[in-house]
Amino acid sequence: MNSDKPLVEVKDLSKTFVLDNSLVQRMLGKTPRFLKAVQRVNLDLERGETLGLVGESGCGKTTLGRCILRLYEPDEGHVFIHGIDVISLNSAALRQARRKMQIVFQDPYSSLNPRQKVGQIIGEVSLVHGICTQAEVNSHVEYLLNMVGLGTDIIDRYPHQLSGGQRQRVGLARALAVEPDFIVADEPVSALDVSIQAQVINLLVELQEKLHLAMLFITHDLRLVHYISHRVAVMYMGKIVELGPNESLFAKPLHPYTMALLAALPHLDPRNRSAAPAIKGEPSSPINIPAGCSFHPRCPYAFEICARDEPKLTKIANGYFVACHLITSRN
Repeated sequence: MNSDKPLVEVKDLSKTFVLDNSLVQRMLGKTPRFLKAVQRVNLDLERGETLGLVGESGCGKTTLGRCILRLYEPDEGHVFIHGIDVISLNSAALRQARRKMQIVFQDPYSSLNPRQKVGQIIGEVSLVHGICTQAEVNSHVEYLLNMVGLGTDIIDRYPHQLSGGQRQRVGLARALAVEPDFIVADEPVSALDVSIQAQVINLLVELQEKLHLAMLFITHDLRLVHYISHRVAVMYMGKIVELGPNESLFAKPLHPYTMALLAALPHLDPRNRSAAPAIKGEPSSPINIPAGCSFHPRCPYAFEICARDEPKLTKIANGYFVACHLITSRN
């Protein structure tokens, strides 16, 4: 392994879903439609880094996270973890690689097996991946529960007997059971009460620092991204349109879409509230993405080239990238 390289490297990753491709549709002579969920995405993560991935619902954030872990099979591209391309691995090798990469799902109500007790949910993962022996599994489960702030009294409980916050902590313990280096946290607090969200977020920050994990934190909540992330990637219509250090991006966003997202954040001071929508219009359909810049139909700064040529994600400063003709034409 080359220590100079990032822990996780995503190169030109793409995923398209085929719609309306049933036998009946084909017999009727109807052409299938294609939904371009992820389009040539490039990312990297260092060990101990949290990269926030943010954008409107439907922009492809969750699909990207699942493609990185090969929960979805990408159409094109590569994902290197510790220098190994997980996209090219066969099923046996992929199973071994999954020890290094895990996911915390959005919905703690559906991501846990309702027929298994907490001890079985966490212990089974540890045994399957050879983290501990049968004789050691109980103590290992207790250690993991303590790590995520849960008592051992829930070991014999079923998921339906736990609160939403407890379930999400169990899901986190299950992910940590195999001692991963990289975690995808997919909207991990969106299904929780606001009073519980801060507790889970603070736990993620604490564990990420303690275990030196690389984490892709997926959310639509810019305030959470600002709090938890070292760098931020902004996604629109399956593409990364801006990528940079947290403080720089929030202090001076460059892409019009990022500006609009930040402008849409609610203000507590009623004197700063605006009745005007921050982003005009609706996102284009991912089935029929416009030519050129996919944001140009909604962009107040669009000019001729925006409707014609797709902007490339371009480095404009150290560690800062943006895909916008308005910005790159000035550099």
